[in-house]
Amino acid sequence: MKILNNKYLLLSMALLVFTACDEDEDSIPYAEQYIEVTSGDADFSSYVAMGGSITAGVTDGSLFMAGQMNSYPNIMAGVMAQSIENTDYAPFTIPYVDDNVGGINVGGNQFWGPRFFFDGAGPAQVSGTPSTEATNVVPGPYSNLAFPFASAISYVAPGVGSLEGLAAGLANPWFVRAASNNNASMVGDALTQQPTFVTFEPGNDFFNYALTGRFVSPLELEGPTGMLAGVVGTLQALSASVPNGVITNLPDPTNTATFNTVPWNPVPLDAATAGLLNAQLAAPYNGGLAAAQAFGLVSAEEVALRTLNAVEGQNGLLIVDFDLTDLSALGLPSFRLTNANDRVSLLSAANIGVVPDPTNPLGIVGVTIPMPDAAILTATEIDEIQTKLATANAAIAASVPNGWALFDLHGLYNEVVTTGLQVDDYTMTGDLVFGGFFGLDGIHPTSRGSAAISKRMMEAIDATWGSNLSESGLEIGDYPTNYPASM
Repeated sequence: MKILNNKYLLLSMALLVFTACDEDEDSIPYAEQYIEVTSGDADFSSYVAMGGSITAGVTDGSLFMAGQMNSYPNIMAGVMAQSIENTDYAPFTIPYVDDNVGGINVGGNQFWGPRFFFDGAGPAQVSGTPSTEATNVVPGPYSNLAFPFASAISYVAPGVGSLEGLAAGLANPWFVRAASNNNASMVGDALTQQPTFVTFEPGNDFFNYALTGRFVSPLELEGPTGMLAGVVGTLQALSASVPNGVITNLPDPTNTATFNTVPWNPVPLDAATAGLLNAQLAAPYNGGLAAAQAFGLVSAEEVALRTLNAVEGQNGLLIVDFDLTDLSALGLPSFRLTNANDRVSLLSAANIGVVPDPTNPLGIVGVTIPMPDAAILTATEIDEIQTKLATANAAIAASVPNGWALFDLHGLYNEVVTTGLQVDDYTMTGDLVFGGFFGLDGIHPTSRGSAAISKRMMEAIDATWGSNLSESGLEIGDYPTNYPASM
């Protein structure tokens, strides 16, 4: 623990040094320090961004003002605005939330909670109450038309920005407060601005599935309401009038820090507790499995997978695996313990070991009470995500309109977690807190990570249209990797 605290102190000191060193430079526009920014064959005079949480600026588990200011589209827009050809540059507008606490309310009730900060041991939620209210509409349209947890179909679906849709649980509350009118769609609000350049990140379908579970956010690619229909519909609408733009493919959520920080066996037990669990929980359950196998209802391999056995030391988490044979007619739930093929969500870690009912000290979440579905990605779910992701990214690559470019966001995320992402003088890794790229939710980038995305995307834009955005002098070290508890 002391090592972790010392690292955090060093990181905080480094951030202070960066801030102190940058004060003088910030008084001089960086385009003047380096080169004149040119747009090449592109026209950045009216830039609009569309996307989900990454594009909106979500970091540390929520959307808050500082994260929005340091979103990658806003960073790029600041460079585009300095293009010497863009004398009529339209200001890049953002539907800012009302605070740096984060979160949002719907009708006075909290819909999404505050952001995280690093408390010296791990992610912790900041104190304070969200002040942003979805029904307090501040109509756009806005240049950054990206909204937390937006699925691909929501860009073109009717009602996603309406108060009626919000009341029915069918609207995105962040878009409701920002929609230009009650009947607006995200893509419609984009086109209203007559953009000359667009970036489009096709949404949160895969992140939503991984973070909330398949029963809340199933992965539907095909069909009229599937993800690909949303991607194709959005691209068709945009490309009909926008000559140039960038579409990204999608990262693999299973490779992020969210699912690679908490070990599969995080439950420590002493010998006495392990023996008690084996006698009271494991023995009757295992006996029922043996009977089911004797009647040919379940294979020996599945019995071995489902057998419960508590040991002194580290143990797996108790879960319900819905891909197991349904033995509920015998009174047997689909219990098993997590193993090395499963991945535990970082966002579930705080619930492990909780005793919901103080009168029942043996009712322990993850030990005698199974973890919720959203807390675990099983091997079957991981395979489903990665298989469908390959299909979706191939379809996105095949759908790039003429005059547009494809940006490999999937490859950038993989680079972070495999070799490390080298940008400027920084190597950003997939480690939580100190890797630099992932925020404290483990899946969305830090502000410095967003700056790295913007720099890589500007390099791709330069290579396609002959601009020099990436040479403007943007330094990702000017952007923080964490935010204090209060600001």
